Amino acid sequence: MAIDIEAVDKIAHLARLTIHDQDKAKYAQELTKILAIADELLQINTTGVEPLMSTLEVGQRLRPDVITETNQRDLLQACAPKIESGLYLVPQVIE
Repeated sequence: MAIDIEAVDKIAHLARLTIHDQDKAKYAQELTKILAIADELLQINTTGVEPLMSTLEVGQRLRPDVITETNQRDLLQACAPKIESGLYLVPQVIE
């Protein structure tokens, strides 16, 4: 798929970029090369290949999912102007 200067203009507009006229042809060629590489990658047969999370064969170090702090909701909500059932009540902003 070849990218033309018109497509470069559209992409630049969507990305909110300013590209000088003398550079548009170069960008069109470079984007065409990038898409060609992506097309080559799509042609590779990957059936039976496991997804790779990392190049290193290590697992993620996860911390245990345990409660480390006590519930201080009543203390934290003591200075709130309005509370109901443990929730902060705020003025309506959307009608």
